[in-house]
Amino acid sequence: MSEPTYKIQEEELIRSDIAEYLNRHETKDLLRILTCGSVDDGKSTLIGRLLYDSHMIYEDQLEKVAKDSKVYGTTDEDFDPALLTDGLKAEREQGITIDVAYRYFSTDKRKFIISDCPGHEQYTRNMATGASTCNLATILIDARYGVITQTKRHSFICSLLGIKHVVVAVNKMDLVDWSEEKYNEIVKDYNAFVSRLGFSDIHFIPMSALKGDNVVDHSENLAWYDGPTFLHHLENVNISTDRNLIDMRFPVQYVLRPNLDFRGFSGTMASGVVRVGDAVASLPSRQTSKIKEIYGPDGTMQEAFAGQAITVTLEHEIDVSRGNMLVPVNNVPHIGNEFEAMVVWMHEGAAEAGKSYLIKHTSAIVPGVLSDIRYKVDVNSMKRDKNVEETVTSLELNEIGRCHITLHRPIAFDPYDKNHGTGAFIMVDRLSNVTIGAGMIVDRIVSKPGHGKDPVSRNIVKSESLVSADDRAKLLGQKGATIWLTGLSGSGKSTVAQQLEKELMAQGHLCYILDGDNVRHGLNRDLGFSMEDRKENIRRIAEVAALMNNAGIIVITSFISPYISDRAAAREVIGDDAFVEVFIDTPLEICEQRDPKGLYKKARTGEIQQFTGISDPYEPPQDAELSMDTQNIEPDAAASLIIDDLKSRGVLTKG
Repeated sequence: MSEPTYKIQEEELIRSDIAEYLNRHETKDLLRILTCGSVDDGKSTLIGRLLYDSHMIYEDQLEKVAKDSKVYGTTDEDFDPALLTDGLKAEREQGITIDVAYRYFSTDKRKFIISDCPGHEQYTRNMATGASTCNLATILIDARYGVITQTKRHSFICSLLGIKHVVVAVNKMDLVDWSEEKYNEIVKDYNAFVSRLGFSDIHFIPMSALKGDNVVDHSENLAWYDGPTFLHHLENVNISTDRNLIDMRFPVQYVLRPNLDFRGFSGTMASGVVRVGDAVASLPSRQTSKIKEIYGPDGTMQEAFAGQAITVTLEHEIDVSRGNMLVPVNNVPHIGNEFEAMVVWMHEGAAEAGKSYLIKHTSAIVPGVLSDIRYKVDVNSMKRDKNVEETVTSLELNEIGRCHITLHRPIAFDPYDKNHGTGAFIMVDRLSNVTIGAGMIVDRIVSKPGHGKDPVSRNIVKSESLVSADDRAKLLGQKGATIWLTGLSGSGKSTVAQQLEKELMAQGHLCYILDGDNVRHGLNRDLGFSMEDRKENIRRIAEVAALMNNAGIIVITSFISPYISDRAAAREVIGDDAFVEVFIDTPLEICEQRDPKGLYKKARTGEIQQFTGISDPYEPPQDAELSMDTQNIEPDAAASLIIDDLKSRGVLTKG
């Protein structure tokens, strides 16, 4: 096999101008790649073939692999590419990958670091370790078997760890006679389940890693495929937008004090860009100053960005020490000592609810408690594990769970999907100092155990008013009630609510709309869109509505509120006499056609996860007081129907 052109050019440049060669090499883009998939899908073979065909293997390595192929080879050929990466003796004996193997190579366009991860479920922690720093995941699928459980499991973990770019390598096409039909079937099956994951970029490539088809060079056997080869895609995939260059976060790792005249703060930029003159705050103290100077490895700089190791000085003497974080004054992360996170447990000793651990977050190490394990995740189905008891008290090795963490002092953090650098942490055993878990922060505040049940404070007594409900009804000419509008996004709930509010006010009735988006800007801004957070969102709204009803106000709510149980709980809080459920029964296809906020489009492409009607279910009411389809009724007519119903119930007594 002849040397590639760029390889010859590089050798000539090394001989003629070594400084220019080193400069070019230093400024190349770096792409970190993860390979994963089921056992024997060909992960190690693909990497070996990529290195071999791109001439990245030394001759002595090839000689060693040729000898080992006769002993450990599984291909019935003289050369087994997998042995270039399966370095452990146990791996070669079993023909599998156990530990994460890292391989480095470069082309004329990019530098690459490849993480070859194990396929067995019992090595989930190894895979999570390999995936944590990668830009792109290569998920191999054996063309004979198609999309299987391990495929889904690894896709889920990649999504959990925030990888946005995915190459689905449909391998071993030679064993299905290079069938285009089989390839298209696999593409269809994979796309069917992956929509609920957060991948923004997915590419499918048919190949035979063992024979080299579509790995580095195009394959004549796959003439029906007109896309790029594996290497071509790796060289050209755009990762420039992956880094968070908006939210400046600078964790302080060391206070540099070489003499009395210099006090600098050293660390690695976690995200964003910092410039001389920027106004910054030190967290968690919130003291402010401005960036005076920035120092890099080669001296002073005017600006620095994510990934660079720098030292900064400030214009004012404020309290900054190791473990603190410098951030823009007008762009501050969450500050608190509680959060929820998805935790991958990595130790033989189980995680125990209520046990104390050390939490290492950026440059801070803080004692904390694993207050609660909300639930375990079944990594095979990507759903909450229903095979475990309702109350989870431990996480075993390789298990993943959603956990509530309470720290002994506040830290500054962001959700992991927004900022990997400030949204990740590791858990360390306080006695052995061994890393035992890794976590990704999903919410800044917690739905604590017992929400909607007994109050945390015990020494409280409910006070009674000297003004009765009848007194308020006589004054206002109405009784307090809640009109609970439920339906899919785009069904017309908000439009009907606004028209109803307008007509009630015109008739002299005091009313107020609680709208889903508006409430999440304030009262419920700390909640996400998981099932638990949706439940807590509805509980809080019901409590607010009940208080307003007690004041005699008519409350109009406009919420998707997708679950029957949550709406039933709201009815219980508000009271059956005051609760009027109105089902805006507009079909999904009509809602999706309207898509006023572009949410369905984002949900279909995977940008929005847990979206009702697409990746999350909507449970329609069975016994709603009113039901209407906004295809067939105008908002003013819908409002009139609701007003007539309120009059028949005796809610409206004026006029």
